[in-house]
Amino acid sequence: MKNLLILGAGTAGTMMANHLRKQIDLNQWSISIVDEEPQHYYQPGFLFMPFGIYEPADVVQPKKKFVGKGVEYIQASIDRVDGDHNKVLLQDGNELPYDILIIATGCHPAPEEVEELTGSGWGKDVHEFYTFEGSSKLAEAMKGFNGGKLVVHIAELPIKCPVAPLEFAFLADWWLGQKGIRNKTEITYVTPLSSAFTKPTASKMLGHMLEDKNIRVVTDFNISEVDHQAKQMKSWGEESVDYDLLVTVPPNMGSEMVDRSGLGDELNFIATDPHTLQSKAHSNIFVLGDATDLPTSKAGSVAHFQAEILTENILSYMKGDALNARFDGHANCFVESGHNKAILLDFNYEQEPVPGTFPLPGIGPMKLLRESRLNHIGKMAFRWVYWNVLLPARPMPGISPHMTKLGKEIPKKPKQPNAA
Repeated sequence: MKNLLILGAGTAGTMMANHLRKQIDLNQWSISIVDEEPQHYYQPGFLFMPFGIYEPADVVQPKKKFVGKGVEYIQASIDRVDGDHNKVLLQDGNELPYDILIIATGCHPAPEEVEELTGSGWGKDVHEFYTFEGSSKLAEAMKGFNGGKLVVHIAELPIKCPVAPLEFAFLADWWLGQKGIRNKTEITYVTPLSSAFTKPTASKMLGHMLEDKNIRVVTDFNISEVDHQAKQMKSWGEESVDYDLLVTVPPNMGSEMVDRSGLGDELNFIATDPHTLQSKAHSNIFVLGDATDLPTSKAGSVAHFQAEILTENILSYMKGDALNARFDGHANCFVESGHNKAILLDFNYEQEPVPGTFPLPGIGPMKLLRESRLNHIGKMAFRWVYWNVLLPARPMPGISPHMTKLGKEIPKKPKQPNAA
């Protein structure tokens, strides 16, 4: 019996376990998945909790519930991977041998990386919403907020779901209007980027939306510290931004286990082949989801598309065949814009988000890079899809892991002049 071991029972790891248990011979291969946390969180829901759209019970379920038959679930803390000897060492002293290892340990906010961010105001007038605990505390703070300077801030990239801070700003604009205090609130969006988003066409549209909603934008802001007494963020460029309520996205880092294993970069992200999802350090280690160093969004849709590609490559690896399945960096996401509307983005390594229709070319029914109520409905319906389709690795007809250019309004490249 050979051993296939998965580290991490979050979105990526759970999908991989459920894909593989349906397609490999469980008489020849055992599948085990290791995670230290018993609860599975629907992380996109953290965005909605501060506005009372979701309650805590809407975003949490037991991890074991989604690990299907034929997969052994091990709740334990991981010390490190010994890639030279094909084993994983647990913090309780036990060792788990493997023939194939899949790392899906994700990433997490690391507020301690910013000087004084977790000082006296942390959890009071300085909050994050990328964890269940952080989002829950922010929900309480929002209930007591009666106007003033609301600052939405990104410390540095990469982060999980790069559009979530923009969504928070848009939802805050809507929510404060519903509460009757939008005219008493100055919303400022602070980013280390030179524009609203990483992709030019989408950035232009999203930038206009921030302007239309009277949300002030501060770009190229590289935070150096937070002064909790003065309620002020400071940058290395000697700029400062005042706040009454600061909603920050701290630096995101991979698992500390990755660092102890010697597999990661300075942020503990693992060097991964961008197309095969094979580790660059060991041929029998594969990586997906937020744990990779790939130049694509750290988002659930990416993990979903990667899982389908990686399943093919794992099956090929088991047979000793070439890894022919190719991940193209496909990502799509709904950007909640407030007032029961949302925008849909669909892109990959090579193609930035552009207008068009999704998922059917020319038909849709959803519109790309355009605000619509249908996109909002899609965003809200995704929670059911996540629990009932994505995690159990059930098929999603019409949704391919490869991005299609059909239905997209891609600008034609200008012709190059003939050489003299």
